[in-house]
Amino acid sequence: MKAIIQRVTSASVTVCDECVSSIGRGLCVLVGISTDDNANDVDWLARKLLNIRLFEEPATGKRWMQSVSDQQLEILCVSQFTLYHRMKGNRPDFSRAMQGPQAQELYGTLLQKLREQYTADRIKDGVFGAMMQVHIQNDGPVTLEIESPPQTDQERQKLQRSQGRKAQVKDLQTAPAGGE
Repeated sequence: MKAIIQRVTSASVTVCDECVSSIGRGLCVLVGISTDDNANDVDWLARKLLNIRLFEEPATGKRWMQSVSDQQLEILCVSQFTLYHRMKGNRPDFSRAMQGPQAQELYGTLLQKLREQYTADRIKDGVFGAMMQVHIQNDGPVTLEIESPPQTDQERQKLQRSQGRKAQVKDLQTAPAGGE
């Protein structure tokens, strides 16, 4: 997963001339999901977004000392498949970006993780797949690009086994009683 992180004094998302989300001081994060991404990438990105030190210490004014969670600020996430592009001549190719429902599921999982690990009402987002206008007031300006590290085959296999076990447990829990 790739993220463009911008420290902002304010940010909002508008769809069809209607503001659907807005935040005050915090982070505006453009999130790209590649065809290789999975739950491990979601965990990595959620942890980074909540802990990356982009803010100054209020008491001392020392820079790069506190995270969004340290200062109880907000995060506005915006899905952005164009982050996984490559140029073919003068035309962008988005074949490295994960498509529709699968990408929406991982993006939703990222939002869920952020809300569980932080404060739910401080995590906002746009409208997945919609044509959006993102308005930001960049603070600094501070803009960083981060990307989850590639995973080994062993890590991918471990995740697949774990997901398989979770699916089996879910199937057992939803099976009708008495073998009907």
